[in-house]
Amino acid sequence: MNNATLITGGSTGIGAATAQRLLKRGHRVAITGRDPEKLVAFANRQGAGADLMTLPGDTSDASDVQAAVTTTIQAFGRLDNVIINAGFSLPGALTDHTPEAMRAMVLTNVLGPALVVRATVPHLKDTRGRIVIIGSVAGVKHTPGNLYSVTKWAAHALAENTRMAVTGDGIGVTLIAPGKVDTPFWDSRGGTPPGPAMTAENIADSILFALDQPEGMDINHIQMRPIGQTN
Repeated sequence: MNNATLITGGSTGIGAATAQRLLKRGHRVAITGRDPEKLVAFANRQGAGADLMTLPGDTSDASDVQAAVTTTIQAFGRLDNVIINAGFSLPGALTDHTPEAMRAMVLTNVLGPALVVRATVPHLKDTRGRIVIIGSVAGVKHTPGNLYSVTKWAAHALAENTRMAVTGDGIGVTLIAPGKVDTPFWDSRGGTPPGPAMTAENIADSILFALDQPEGMDINHIQMRPIGQTN
């Protein structure tokens, strides 16, 4: 039976590139996202039929997360991989953010991944599957005055915390920490900054590398930058 993968934030950027790679391999893929129109547009471009399922919802909402996992299991009968990708940043520095915007980012970038882990681990135990959490170079090297950096430090901690908790169940956990990637992530911040940048496809290739490890092998941390990125 073909593998089944759930990707949060799967309609654009890294999530979409990963979904495309997996569909070409014959995987069945479920993607989540807040914007139903973007999900439908992505699905229409793929023409993957029943192998691609789109699930509108908010990763920071526990009921939406549980519904996405339940629907995926009902449709595909199993869950082999989870790619926790949904997240966003705010323009400017912490002192520029409203408390409401700060709360939304912390809930999406920190609570959201934890909710996905909570909802998927029982099913991944059955398949001895894998979790990939998308972190950031900002999660290992602070960006001054940047709350996004704080949330990604938390995501990195979640990955190691989860690895320790589930490795005895045969579940692999990988944290992927990219540097600058040219994706719609930057749209709310005036576009991708000048200088070297990776593509979403570059990161998708690293995600597949983690998923492709043989049974008994677990790649725990991949940190990557485009050549020329100094920070």
